[in-house]
Amino acid sequence: MHSLVSLAKKTVETYIKKGEIIEPPANLPEGFLKKRAGTFITIEEMGKLRGCIGTYLPKRENIAEEIIHNAIAAATEDYRFGPVKEEELPYLSYTVYILSEPELIKNIKELDPKEYGIIVKTRPNFSSKNLNGQDSIDVMFDGVVSHKTGLLLPGLEGINTIDEQISIACQKGGIDSTQEEILIYKFEVEKHQ
Repeated sequence: MHSLVSLAKKTVETYIKKGEIIEPPANLPEGFLKKRAGTFITIEEMGKLRGCIGTYLPKRENIAEEIIHNAIAAATEDYRFGPVKEEELPYLSYTVYILSEPELIKNIKELDPKEYGIIVKTRPNFSSKNLNGQDSIDVMFDGVVSHKTGLLLPGLEGINTIDEQISIACQKGGIDSTQEEILIYKFEVEKHQ
């Protein structure tokens, strides 16, 4: 088992059993304690998705901290599932994705759903108002203000075309690409199972 997968597993097991957040182990390869990157953690139970949460831009001090935070979130905060229970722990498997920095594409021909993940964002609409009638600005990424964002990891089973990948990422972000102008970013992943 790769050291990052072991880190995700130990994180979830410790948090679920004791309610404690572990510290990154000193024996991790140095790069994971010094470099920053977005990460996603996927948890499966006997081959079926049990949780998947992550960050496409780093929010923590290093990759190890990012994995610890996202592993707990995948186990306890994925809205599609209830929190992981202690009796499930022996049946869980983990995948850790380390994301490259997202890159704005100029043409969808730059995409390949097997090689690149995508982030779809709506273009800024400064006339948007929130419920209080005030200007609504939600997310700023790469100098672009966006209201909605959808992300899809690469290499997902059943997603074979660029159009499928874009459509599903838009659905995940609540984006109607026929009505809203979108920006598409691509990224690569380093995958550990």
